[in-house]
Amino acid sequence: MTYFEQKIQENDFALSSYDYTLPSSAIAQNPANPRESAKLLIYQRENERIIHSDFYHFCDFVPQDTLVVFNDTRVIKARIYAHKLDYTTQKPSDKIFEIFYHKPLPSTSVPLFLVQIKGRVKCGDMLLIHTDSQNLSFSAQVQECLDNGLRVVSFMHNEHILGLTQVLDMLEKYGHTPLPPYIKRHDTPQDAYFYQSVFGKKLGSIAAPTASLHFSQESIESIKTHFQTCFLTLHVGAGTFMGVESPDIRQHSIHKESFSLSPQSAVAIEQAHKVLCIGTTSARCVEYYARYKVLQGECDIFLYPSKAFKRVDYLLTNFHLPKSTLMMLVSAMIGREKCLEIYDIALNKGYKFYSYGDGMLIL
Repeated sequence: MTYFEQKIQENDFALSSYDYTLPSSAIAQNPANPRESAKLLIYQRENERIIHSDFYHFCDFVPQDTLVVFNDTRVIKARIYAHKLDYTTQKPSDKIFEIFYHKPLPSTSVPLFLVQIKGRVKCGDMLLIHTDSQNLSFSAQVQECLDNGLRVVSFMHNEHILGLTQVLDMLEKYGHTPLPPYIKRHDTPQDAYFYQSVFGKKLGSIAAPTASLHFSQESIESIKTHFQTCFLTLHVGAGTFMGVESPDIRQHSIHKESFSLSPQSAVAIEQAHKVLCIGTTSARCVEYYARYKVLQGECDIFLYPSKAFKRVDYLLTNFHLPKSTLMMLVSAMIGREKCLEIYDIALNKGYKFYSYGDGMLIL
């Protein structure tokens, strides 16, 4: 058995086997500044060596002749606030409703969007988002209430129904950075910069591909100097925060996320000697492409112990939530017991966990 082959145990499929205790003090509430000042744990599988460093020294550990793959998705300001219109008075209520944008729905005669809404609403309700100095208002009208708690809405500017590009423009202007629920504070202007990779170009994610947050423009240029690089796009959806509920993880139906990669990136991935993915999103996309050879679509690959990586050799990732599909993906690469062991070491060494936390480089 080589160092990257894992001995599978029956409890590797038990959801309870991916639990661990995480004190709230270990959850990063703010970004590392500068970005490279975040801690970096390096795990070398071949000799099971663990090294503690930081992102200033990232290039020192990556083996030569490695292709580094980045996800160039850009995070939408997906959280927006509104007041429900009172049909009796035709005035907005005082209560604030939070609308959390998910994604556009397949083409219909009227552009429709999937959202979450905090607060009780029914079909037909109008939520006023913003009124400008010329008394022109942006609003969302509830078109359907789904059984899973999500809502289908149309967005409008006065009486004009908005398409996708116009909705994204509105969100960029009036929306808020969609910090995850375990960051216990409101977003700030600082988050608009730090909860976004410096190379993010294509709007579509409602959560950051967090391994990418550790790199400044200078460090990206350094990586490009030392290694071959390529980019792909996988838009992170709300499903990334959805927990696994089935006691046997093999019964879990993972969420789908839209992806695309250029023919040039596909060739680079196929021809590379070794592939290092920056983040689990890049890894899922590369592994999906390795299996199905399609350049765009909906990625629904679920990697866990017994589901071997076919193309990804190395992985940079953050430290993830207990019982999460992301933790299972890491376990697919290094084994569940080793993953839990490293997490315990990281906690004892003061590493910070989750989105704004520190990173782990698996070699």
